[in-house]
Amino acid sequence: MASTTLDAGLKPASPSGKTFLGHPRGLATLFMSEMWERFSYYGMRALLVLYMTASIAEGGLGMKAAVAAAVYSVYTAMVYLLALPGGWIADRFLGARKTVAVGGSIIMIGHFLLAVPASVSFFVGLAFIAVGSGLLKANISTMVGHLYDGPNDPRRDGGFTIFYMGINLGAFAAPLVIGTVGQSVNWHLGFALAGIGMALGLTQFLLGSRHLSAKSDVVTSPISAAEKSVIFKKAGFWLALAVVFYAVVALTGHFTINWAIWPLSIAGIAIPVFVFAKVKRDKDLDEAEKSKMSGYIWFFVAAAVFWMIYDQSGSTLSIFADENTASTLFGFDFPSTWFQSLNPLYIMALAPVFAWLWVALSRKAKNPSTTVKFAFGLLMIGGSFLVMMLAMAAASGGTKVTPLWLAMVYLVQTVGELTLSPVGLSVTTKLAPAKYASQMMGVWFLAVTAGDCVAAIFQLVLGDEVVGSTGYFAVQGVLAIIAGVALWMYRKKVVRLMGDVH
Repeated sequence: MASTTLDAGLKPASPSGKTFLGHPRGLATLFMSEMWERFSYYGMRALLVLYMTASIAEGGLGMKAAVAAAVYSVYTAMVYLLALPGGWIADRFLGARKTVAVGGSIIMIGHFLLAVPASVSFFVGLAFIAVGSGLLKANISTMVGHLYDGPNDPRRDGGFTIFYMGINLGAFAAPLVIGTVGQSVNWHLGFALAGIGMALGLTQFLLGSRHLSAKSDVVTSPISAAEKSVIFKKAGFWLALAVVFYAVVALTGHFTINWAIWPLSIAGIAIPVFVFAKVKRDKDLDEAEKSKMSGYIWFFVAAAVFWMIYDQSGSTLSIFADENTASTLFGFDFPSTWFQSLNPLYIMALAPVFAWLWVALSRKAKNPSTTVKFAFGLLMIGGSFLVMMLAMAAASGGTKVTPLWLAMVYLVQTVGELTLSPVGLSVTTKLAPAKYASQMMGVWFLAVTAGDCVAAIFQLVLGDEVVGSTGYFAVQGVLAIIAGVALWMYRKKVVRLMGDVH
């Protein structure tokens, strides 16, 4: 186990003294590792629902669209839910570097399991990718911070900007490469390419790990032998209980995919409720901290509504792209998976614009409050589904609509994301009670889990007749707009709950 203290002479930068664009050499390692990991994830994601809904004759699983969308929603929810134990494992057991290496290995295995043409290996592969992503996602960003000499290092913000550019480069390229191969050549070859992408990222990480900070090896709060024994016993008990329960369900011939989707969806909603209830009842918090948590719940619920719609880009919007959208624009033919590249493209183009805009407005004392930005994000995400309602209406009767409909939807969603997501990360750190400072970022990710689980339940309950229909998009769009208007109307109340945080 790594030491729990840092040597006084420990340097965060690379021991070689070389730099990457003026930053510690280790940033190149993390940049490339995360780029390839996102390449594998978004490439697989672009194929996922299309593969599940493709007929068995076409090499797919032949699922109904509503069930496939629900599987997708629960899968993305679990990726974010598992980031919580992923951070805990790094803090208590392995340290960030080893946890990322283990996570990357599990992700790679998961992608190659998807490449096996068998439904069992497909679902096991999804579980592997979710677990591995939880381990990796929770810790690789932390390792970027380890490269710098504290939070006041002037290079720190620039380093994270470069790192996030790697994320979007991988996400942009993946549907163009993996999506094309999987959709046009062979589904499983596409999944295999995702595995190769993760293998390249893992290799980059292992070969370049010597350039990373020694802080990334530190187990910050090592677990005692007694604690470890208790945790393993409890985990073993619940795991054995789940295995026995599902074995009985399977052996009696009652098992369907709903037996997995419903419990996970309910858990994804119940866990955030439990976490907030626990924090609110904590007697160690003073009244000001509890008030701030009450204010934060408004932002959390707003974010959950936002992600409920936003994350359907890879499910209901992907199905619309495949079935209802023309695959030709200006005489150029392309696979429907290419639409998944629009969001990262828009982010790379617009993120610098929004960063400049907030600074410019601040200089004029006109920068909107966090509450107003969240309300605007909800209006945008709701508006995007109203555009989808119109696109679906235009596609009635089997008409293939122009790709410009989806291009507009993704643009509106990206504008909403840029007003809500970065601001949400910031307000999370500002409103977090001191006792829960390190845990609150994981709580923020639970908003994605909750939103996606609500979407999964809607999709299962409504079924194929409704999911993806004009009414389906219209109702969710209107609900998001109502939520945005409500947040704006009650903004003064939320500001009062936030206390001294502005």
